[in-house]
Amino acid sequence: MEKVNKILAVNFGGIGDEILFLPALISLKKEFPNSVITLALEPRSKGVKELTDIINDLILVDIKNKNKYIELLKFIFKARKRGFDLAITAGGNKFMSIILFLTGAKKRYGYDCGTISQKLLTKAVKLNKQQYAAKMYHDLVTPITSNITELPQINVPVQEKLANTVLIHPGVSKMSVQKGMIKTIDAKTWAEAIDLLANAGKRVMLVGGPDDKECIETILKTVKTNNFENLYGKTKNLRDLAELIGKAEIFLCSDSAPLHVAVAMGTKTFAIFGPTDDKKLIPQNVTAIKANDTCPLKPCLWDRRQTTCEKLDCLKITADMISKIILNTDA
Repeated sequence: MEKVNKILAVNFGGIGDEILFLPALISLKKEFPNSVITLALEPRSKGVKELTDIINDLILVDIKNKNKYIELLKFIFKARKRGFDLAITAGGNKFMSIILFLTGAKKRYGYDCGTISQKLLTKAVKLNKQQYAAKMYHDLVTPITSNITELPQINVPVQEKLANTVLIHPGVSKMSVQKGMIKTIDAKTWAEAIDLLANAGKRVMLVGGPDDKECIETILKTVKTNNFENLYGKTKNLRDLAELIGKAEIFLCSDSAPLHVAVAMGTKTFAIFGPTDDKKLIPQNVTAIKANDTCPLKPCLWDRRQTTCEKLDCLKITADMISKIILNTDA
């Protein structure tokens, strides 16, 4: 391939999506070490830049804004002015192929969404959703480079482990809750899990971000033991959280962005999964904690429906189940 100096990557989604997108960008950087990579993303996900030096610049595109089409037009004009040599998009629809074409990038790569993407893209890549999401995103760069980056990598130094620790991050994004996508157990169950793990001799630490305020407050009112550390509010950004996750021997969380940070830090991780598909969202070295339900639609969220059902049998996970899985695995 001819010389590539300027790369545009487009991925509109949450912070977890951006972390899962990093392996593709890392492989591109290995192929074109002198290139400058610009990531176009939603404002809510800009914190990903705190975790990596692979991304040189950001273009914020507020597609959740009521004037999203104006936002997209502004983005197209910005991209055209910069004159990108190569662009990739993680969007799985033909509209993103059109957007990429309009940016004027010389080479364009995205998923095959039919005739339009095949005509407008340099290469339309087959979209395989039945795999780990980082691998799905990485498929976008296989026509460009032979480099393979399997897991997210972030520029946070390896941390010295704190003995016998279990770090718990119970929350999910407020946006997912507002949209009716319930992906984790209730605060009462989290509190009971803290009690059981602390009573078993574990050094339990509780952490969360601004979106988790209500959940954390309920946990603190419900938990019975005093033998745990409340670190809520101690982490000011994603980098602080990554360092704390790196120090823990065990990390327990929901299906949320901190899960992907933990994968990048290489911390032994247990994640609560209900309506979403763990096989698509975690690598094999992460343990998914799931209910023993018989729902025929599970996993349903995103593939079968855009909101969770009222029954939520898939999230009837007890604190006893959580503590036993962690303690037995750790034995």
